[in-house]
Amino acid sequence: VQLQASGGGLVLAGGSLRLSCAASGHSFSSYSMAWFRQAPGKERELVAEINFFGSSHVEASVKDRFAISRDNKKKTVYLQMNSLKPDDTAVYYCAGQKIANKYTYWGQGTQVTVSS
Repeated sequence: VQLQASGGGLVLAGGSLRLSCAASGHSFSSYSMAWFRQAPGKERELVAEINFFGSSHVEASVKDRFAISRDNKKKTVYLQMNSLKPDDTAVYYCAGQKIANKYTYWGQGTQVTVSS
């Protein structure tokens, strides 16, 4: 399974971006998928995850502004980010197949930079 993240870029504070993560392979619809991010000098952190039923969890720090969704026909998971803040600046990674609370597959990351 390969994951290809896209959609990052430079945006002004208050703006929006939608990240996409396209997956290869035949079992996408059975995987839990997630978005993580890693800011400079900080550890990687979970942003949101969604299971194969479509039930999602978004971390409290971004819950009012971010949303995760998936399209199993397109084998793609999305992260809609609204009202972006400079603190959201990070490399965003998609991940797939959660086993024993760890994700097996990782995308290459996409840079999100929010300027004030």
